Amino acid sequence: MSVAAMSSTWLIVASEARELAAMPARSGWLPLASGPGSRLVSEALRERRQVGGIVSTGFCGALDPTLEIGDIIVAGAEIRSSRPFVRGEILSADRVAVTVAEKRALREHTGAIAVEMESAAVAAKAREWGVPFRCIKVVSDSAREDMPLDFNRYRDDAGHFSRGRIAVAALRHPFTAIPGLLRLDRNCRKAAEKLGEFLADCQL
Repeated sequence: MSVAAMSSTWLIVASEARELAAMPARSGWLPLASGPGSRLVSEALRERRQVGGIVSTGFCGALDPTLEIGDIIVAGAEIRSSRPFVRGEILSADRVAVTVAEKRALREHTGAIAVEMESAAVAAKAREWGVPFRCIKVVSDSAREDMPLDFNRYRDDAGHFSRGRIAVAALRHPFTAIPGLLRLDRNCRKAAEKLGEFLADCQL
C-alpha cells in the first residue's frame, strides 16, 4: 500500500459484526469486529495495520436519561456530518452497565453521557501506532431501563458473551427476560441502522 493510500485508510472497529451491518461500503474504510472488551480489542489489533487512522464505533449504553435509542454520540476529535449527533464524554468500562441505578451512579461519578467497552483500548492502539483516533457510538439501551439480564455473568474467559448461556438464563425467566431480550434486539437493530446512516454521511 502506498503512503498516500495508507494515510487515507481508516480502520473501523466495533465489538460485533451486527453493529456494522448497515455500514455502507466506503473507499478506504476497513471494518473489523474485535469482540467485546479491551482484551479482545488488544488481541484483534496486536499486529500493526497499514492505516492512517482508527475509528471506535458501535453500540453504547446511555447514562444521560435524555438520550434515546438510535442517538449518535461523538467523543473527542471533531467530526463533520449533516445528520444530528450529540457530543459528550463516553466512559469505557470492561463490563456492561446493567441497572438504572448503576447507570445513574456512573453518570454522577464520571460525568459521562454514555458507556461502552472498547473505545479506550482502541484509542490506546491509535496512540501506539501514531495515527488519529475517532469515536462514534450509537445508543442501543436507555439509561431509563434495566438490562433484561446481567450479561456480565455470561462472559467466557476470553471476554466473549456466551449466547447459549444467555439463552438458558432467559428460559429460566420467560416472562421477564425473554420480552426484554426481544426489546433489546429491536433496539440494537434500530441503532445499527442509525449508525449506518451516520457513517454513510460523516467526514472524519
